[in-house]
Amino acid sequence: MNDATTSGSARPVVLDVWCELQCPDCTAALDDLRALREHYGDRLDIRLRHFPLAKHQHAYAAAQAAEEATEQGQGWPFVEAVLARTEELGTKGEQLLLTVAGELGLDAEEMDTALIDGRHLLAVDADQAEGKAIGVTGTPTYEIGGELLDGGKSQDGLRERVMEIADRLLAEQG
Repeated sequence: MNDATTSGSARPVVLDVWCELQCPDCTAALDDLRALREHYGDRLDIRLRHFPLAKHQHAYAAAQAAEEATEQGQGWPFVEAVLARTEELGTKGEQLLLTVAGELGLDAEEMDTALIDGRHLLAVDADQAEGKAIGVTGTPTYEIGGELLDGGKSQDGLRERVMEIADRLLAEQG
């Protein structure tokens, strides 16, 4: 039995966000994610899932760096900082990832080592494989309550749709 069940509180609803850190559409999705986090607090577990696209040469390294930032306790701040600089990531590559790590007070040397030794490759590959298996083709794509919502073409109405599903799932736990 998990802690949420024993404490009497409902489990959070899980929102998987298939994202790529060199993707301008994922940058645009940040406002929605912030609003959802603000509205639901700990009732919604927003999980970053990696889906680096071949057309962005630094996306795979950025996904690995995000995993290392998560291990160092700054996953979302790192993701948001990198997404705010997608164009710069395109020109500076891994150097930008190390710069952002340093700006956030992370161990940039350890970040560099993680990128060299590939310790997070399996996590990134597993996310990408799972995404492909459930039908993710681009980013951002959301998965909540078994429903896949593609934000790569348009994000219009997606926040509202996520909220409808989350509200329904939370009510069902109720």
